[in-house]
Amino acid sequence: MSIKNITMPQLGESVTEGTISRWLVQSGDHVNKYDPLAEVMTDKVNAEIPSSFTGTIDQLIVEEGTTLAVGETICTIKTDEADEDNSDDTTVEQSETELDHSATSPIKNQQTTGKTRYSPAVLKMSQEHGIDLSLVSGTGKEGRITRKDLQKLIDANEIPVAEKRSEPVTQSKKAEPVYASSGDIEIPISGVRRAIASKMLRSKAEIPHAWMMMEVDVTNLVKYRDELKTEFKEREGFNLTYFAFFVKAVAQALKEFPMINSMWAGDKIIQKKDINISIAVAKEEELFVPVIKHADEKSIKGIARDITDLAKKVRNGTLKNEDMQGGTFTINNTGSFGSVQSVGIINHPQAAILQVESIIKRPIVVNDGIAIRDMVNLCLSLDHRVLDGLICGRFLQRVKEILENIPKENTSVY
Repeated sequence: MSIKNITMPQLGESVTEGTISRWLVQSGDHVNKYDPLAEVMTDKVNAEIPSSFTGTIDQLIVEEGTTLAVGETICTIKTDEADEDNSDDTTVEQSETELDHSATSPIKNQQTTGKTRYSPAVLKMSQEHGIDLSLVSGTGKEGRITRKDLQKLIDANEIPVAEKRSEPVTQSKKAEPVYASSGDIEIPISGVRRAIASKMLRSKAEIPHAWMMMEVDVTNLVKYRDELKTEFKEREGFNLTYFAFFVKAVAQALKEFPMINSMWAGDKIIQKKDINISIAVAKEEELFVPVIKHADEKSIKGIARDITDLAKKVRNGTLKNEDMQGGTFTINNTGSFGSVQSVGIINHPQAAILQVESIIKRPIVVNDGIAIRDMVNLCLSLDHRVLDGLICGRFLQRVKEILENIPKENTSVY
C-alpha cells in the first residue's frame, strides 16, 4: 500500500486554477477509481474531480473555498494495489522534495536558511506582489504557506518585504488599501468571481485592445422574425430570437474573413479552422461562456436551439466542461439589457469579441427623406497584435451586409 496524490486537473483550455467548492468525501472513506471526490469551480464551469485510484482517503490537503493551480495536490489516498506503477504519480514526500529544489526566494540577495517548501502557485504569487515568504506564517499542513495566506496579506495591504533589497519598492507596486466604514457591506469573493477577475485582468494586461462600432439597419430582419416567431415557437417548442440571426451572420462572415477567427500564440498566430462561437450567459451574479460548435454549418434554427439548450444548462447548473471548450470568437448579447454601446473585454486567448447592442427605432435619412428604422450598434473589441482596423472594418461591413439583406441572403431559418 502506498500514498498517492490527487491533484487539481486541467478543466479546460486556458483554465489555470480551480476552487474546491465542496468535498464529497472525508478522511477514511473508501473510494473506487473514478468516484467523485470534490466539486470544483473555475471561471467557466462547475465540475467534479474523480479519483485516479482505488483506495482509502488519507488526508484532505485543502479546505473548501481554497483556490489551487492546476497540478497542485488537493488530497492524498492510500492505494489498495501495492504493485502499482509509480512512474505516473508521486507520493507526498516526493512531491515536496521536488519543490525543495525548485524553490527560490522572490527577494533578491536574500539568504534562505533551513529547508523551505513552497508550491509553484505560492511562489508565483509572492513574486508578483513582492512578498518575502520568509516573513510569512503559514496556516497549511506543517506550517506551509498557502495562497489564502498571501491573499489575506494582499487584501489587508500588509505585504512583508525584506529589509534589504537591490530594488526599491515604489508606491506604484503597492495597492491602495480599501477599508470598510460603518454601514458598509463586505461581500466575500466567490471562487467564480475571483477566477473571472483573474482572467479579465490577464486579458487587459496581455492584449492591446482596440475598438470600433458600426450601425446596422435591421428593419427587414425585425419584420421577418416577427412574422415567423409565433409559428416557430408552436412548431419547435423554443423561441426564435434575434440573437440567433446575429450569430449566424457572424459565423458566415468569419468563414469569409478567417483571420478574425485567430489567436495570438507568442511566436505565431494560429488561424482556427473550426468556427465555434462563445456566447456570454449570466446566472444571477455568475457569468458563463458556453460554445456553439461549428456555428457556420448550422441553420438559424439549429443555432437558436443551441442558444436555448446552453442557457438552460447554465440556469439549472448542468453545464459541462465540454460545453465550454473550443471557442474561437465571442458574441455578447448586451442588447438584452438595453445597452446601446459598450466595449467588451476580449475572451482570452481569442482575438476579438462582438457586442450586439439593443435594437432601437430611430429616425434615419433614407433616399433624402426621414424614415423610422430599426437600428442596432455592433461594437467590436480586437486584439491589435493579431488584427488591424482594415480587416476588422471589412468584417463588420460584411456582417452589416448580411443582416441588412435578411431574408434575401437567408430566405429560410431551416
